[in-house]
Amino acid sequence: MLEVSNLACARGDHQLFSGLSFSLEAGELMQVQGENGSGKTSLLRTLCGFMQPIAGEIRWRGQNIHELDESYYAEMVYLGHLNAIKDELNALENLHISAGLSGCAVDEQAALSALRRMGLRRREHLPVKVLSQGQRRRVALSRLLVGNAHLWILDEPLTALDVGAVGLMQELIGEHLSKGGMVIFTTHQPLQVAGVQTRQLVLS
Repeated sequence: MLEVSNLACARGDHQLFSGLSFSLEAGELMQVQGENGSGKTSLLRTLCGFMQPIAGEIRWRGQNIHELDESYYAEMVYLGHLNAIKDELNALENLHISAGLSGCAVDEQAALSALRRMGLRRREHLPVKVLSQGQRRRVALSRLLVGNAHLWILDEPLTALDVGAVGLMQELIGEHLSKGGMVIFTTHQPLQVAGVQTRQLVLS
């Protein structure tokens, strides 16, 4: 379980939100909503441990995430609204690197399977600089398909995706939830997972 208690975050001298509390359990899907500048991305990055809150606590399986170190990051994967991939490397190399940075060693077959599931068959060995924006996004999203992360934290995962890829993402999220996974996300596009009720967290 992920538990957030009385969380407050700021950007510079500007406080984004305070007194934020919620919990997320296995199989649950939560969308973070709010106007631009309300702190959606800051909240996600704080949940990942990349930003320090000015107040409050985030607990994973009953322990503060800042006391868990690598054991938390082994169970969590974060994808930002930027792809964070290297143009000069190919899709396969990018996936190996992104997984490795999270402490997840991926064998060649698993990496190829992930890329092909994301619709990148015959593009695995192309430098990503020659791929379309949608294909580049698929390379980044393939990180979700390797490793054993229980918690997915996704900032605008549908950016640059066509209708088919959006449908695939909804399918993948549904599969992850059915296995006891958890997902927190932001999006400006409709994202509906069959048979799953999306919880809404509104920042104001």
